Amino acid sequence: MITDQLIIKNNKEQTSYTKDISSESPKRSIAKSISWRIVGTLDTIIISWIVTGTLSLAFSIGLVQTVTKMVLYFFHERIWNSIKWGK
Repeated sequence: MITDQLIIKNNKEQTSYTKDISSESPKRSIAKSISWRIVGTLDTIIISWIVTGTLSLAFSIGLVQTVTKMVLYFFHERIWNSIKWGK
């Protein structure tokens, strides 16, 4: 579980995260998620600006899409978490 990976418990307890060459740390995953969301939002703002010709409207669209996509992703993940296929 990601919370187990992020919260350091006492040394006697082991988490499900084991470090090896092919895995990445939870902090790296979070940093990648944030940077990807920034790239996606900038893309939406630029496209909105080109389509509407109004920078303030483009920023409004970018803000709204950031919030809605985060909410949608949360529910998407929760639904997939309840599906047993592939686990």
